[in-house]
Amino acid sequence: MKNAVKYYSVGALLYCPANRAGIAESIINQKFGDKFSLALCLEDTIGDDCVEEAEEMMRGSLEKIYRSSQKKVFYLPRIFIRVREAEQIVRLMKMLGKVSEIINGFILPKFSLDNADAYIQAMRRVNENVKSPVYMMPIFESPSLINLRDRYDILYKLKEKLDQAEELVLNIRVGGNDLCNVFGFRRHSNESIHKIHPIAGILSDIITVYGRDYVVSGPVWEYYDGPGWESGLRQELEDDRLCGFVGKTVIHPKQIELVNEAYQVSREDFDDARQILGWDADSRFLVAGSSASERMNEYKVHTNWAARTMMMAEAFGEKGGL
Repeated sequence: MKNAVKYYSVGALLYCPANRAGIAESIINQKFGDKFSLALCLEDTIGDDCVEEAEEMMRGSLEKIYRSSQKKVFYLPRIFIRVREAEQIVRLMKMLGKVSEIINGFILPKFSLDNADAYIQAMRRVNENVKSPVYMMPIFESPSLINLRDRYDILYKLKEKLDQAEELVLNIRVGGNDLCNVFGFRRHSNESIHKIHPIAGILSDIITVYGRDYVVSGPVWEYYDGPGWESGLRQELEDDRLCGFVGKTVIHPKQIELVNEAYQVSREDFDDARQILGWDADSRFLVAGSSASERMNEYKVHTNWAARTMMMAEAFGEKGGL
């Protein structure tokens, strides 16, 4: 299990087309608050014939953010670039030059056996001459995961590859909409993706294979207005958290607060986690009532939960303020 808060603190990852005009001003003026990460997308949100133009617009935005960060204090989110192919990673780092210092990593779409080696090799190359690690966040959304006969083999083979560069893997991400698209599914604002059994099965398998060694983030929720969008998102976040996901991809600033709120730790969980981690392992008794005398705390079976809970508390805070 990951034991450093950096893996848990990507939090709400706000997606934005890399060619969005005004994104630099929004960041500099803290339009989106101070508790989110930013993904600049050069893939699905950009037309195939607009990539070069989008890259140039993104460079201009990042240069403006970088220059402003040298002059005044404002919340600078973790910034990630979603690329189309491995070659783009090395080229973009060279193109950005010193500005690349504010890039925390790259998002690797449709991560599969066909592109995994190239992506990992590119990430190793860009990390050869940097002051701070540049991380990768592969997205599991390839249609190759649909076939039950191949899925387990693919997931474990990809894990073997990622394990060789584990220190560079910040998060595992999942592409719910891409997987739904294979079947022609689309959930409504009152429907959780975890109720779509063919998709939920894939998400569960990803957690089973990767959840012990990596932090896995929840899929995008595409509603940000209209009847029931907030209650629908809250319900899916509850399902995400219960199933082992941490954080979520968001596509509108209105979603950020709800994601952060969903992952805050309750006072009871915080107190119990602290009690479990502070247990005298040599004690005759390794079980006791919880801090609120409502449930059982058992040292041998709740230690991993407790460690994870404390990481979450550091990353997201406690409900009501920690």
